[in-house]
Amino acid sequence: MISIDRRHIRVRLTVWFVAVLAAVLAIYSAAACFFLLRDLRTQLVRYTIQDVETVEGLLFFSPGGQLKLRDDYHNHPESKRVLERLVEVLSPEGRVLFRNDTLANRSLGGALLPHEGEGGYFAREFTLAGGLRVERVSRRHAVDGHPTIIRVAYPEDPLWEQFRSDLLALILPAPLILLIAAAGGFLFASRALRPIQQMARKAEEIRSDRLHERLPVSPSDGELADLARVFNALLVRLEQSFEQLRRFTSDASHELRTPLAAMRSVGEVALQKHGTPDEYRDAIGSMLEEANQLTRLVDTLLTMARADAGQIHLNPSRFSAMDLARECTSLFEALLEENGQTLVVNAVEDATLCGDWLLLRQALVNVVHNAIKYTPRGGTITLRIQSAEGTVILQVEDSGPGIPEHELPKVFDRFYRVDEGRSRDAGGAGLGLAIARWSVEIHGGTISAHAGAGCGSRFRLVLPATGA
Repeated sequence: MISIDRRHIRVRLTVWFVAVLAAVLAIYSAAACFFLLRDLRTQLVRYTIQDVETVEGLLFFSPGGQLKLRDDYHNHPESKRVLERLVEVLSPEGRVLFRNDTLANRSLGGALLPHEGEGGYFAREFTLAGGLRVERVSRRHAVDGHPTIIRVAYPEDPLWEQFRSDLLALILPAPLILLIAAAGGFLFASRALRPIQQMARKAEEIRSDRLHERLPVSPSDGELADLARVFNALLVRLEQSFEQLRRFTSDASHELRTPLAAMRSVGEVALQKHGTPDEYRDAIGSMLEEANQLTRLVDTLLTMARADAGQIHLNPSRFSAMDLARECTSLFEALLEENGQTLVVNAVEDATLCGDWLLLRQALVNVVHNAIKYTPRGGTITLRIQSAEGTVILQVEDSGPGIPEHELPKVFDRFYRVDEGRSRDAGGAGLGLAIARWSVEIHGGTISAHAGAGCGSRFRLVLPATGA
């Protein structure tokens, strides 16, 4: 299928190339014919004018008063054409005084035109009786003191013969030129399309399990190299998306399997022994706890799926960043007291945000909760709010063990945990920071993780202020 399309492209390019060349040759030939015919006609008129001057010197009146032409004297180098000369001499009243033998009884224009031949040479194209077209030149001249109008004409047949000969020499090579152009155009199109053929063959070999392969790129291919780079960039994004999808599927399956396995294990153990009501109550409580964790995980996955599909719409409003911080900290008072931890808020009172309160609240809650989970008992979590150049900066610092430098770019990936066992024990699925990143970025902000000063970690949320 692909090879057929390529052949069609080569043929179309060749046809267009030959068609354009044929049009150019046609325009050139038409222009050349126009100028050639004009030049030939100009030469014939010039030749006729020169011959009028010759005829003026050859006319004389005989002793009997008859006007005659000495045709035994040819001073023109082309004597053959002189024999084709058509001469007619008229009196001012229009009476025919002389016609040469070549003209015989035919007229070179009939009655005189007003002011014909006065003040110079009067050239005109004329058709004789019998259909012979001639180029005629008239001029007034006095022969032995008698005023006359001399008309000299030459047939246009030699002109058209010369024109047809030159036209034939101009047109005959055209088919050969077009044939050579078609062959050259087809070879050129084939060579120009060869990189596309190579890319097409390579693209046919790339499947979902071979997305790491890339299309060949040669700098000499010009725009086709840019096309190959664009497709390679697309393959990079597809490879990343497929990898994220595989990792997401694997991690989601693992996260869903863990509480289900725990529930099944607790249920099977409880059924295998005859326990007391309190023991069954404990087993059911454990199963409900795992069910609650499973429900939270499914709700989170559903939220992220809706976010990826663009089905979550913002409800923007203006609010104080300090109010947002107060509500978030109030949610963790019991947990902080249980862990013996301290949450310190350093904020600018006039920092104002414009966005969806619930989404930004969820983002800040997830970041603060993450800091609480990794801060040891008796540690301190600091929440700072600052305003700078049209942005509001929310910074959360903890005094936990910190995150290795090479792991910092990955902490916002879905299902990612620095410490797998500890995070699962704390009830996390590795989705909190991923949701926080989505919530911040959909508001046009950025979120980043950094190593803390000395120990711990620092998360920085930068959001546009109200006027941004």
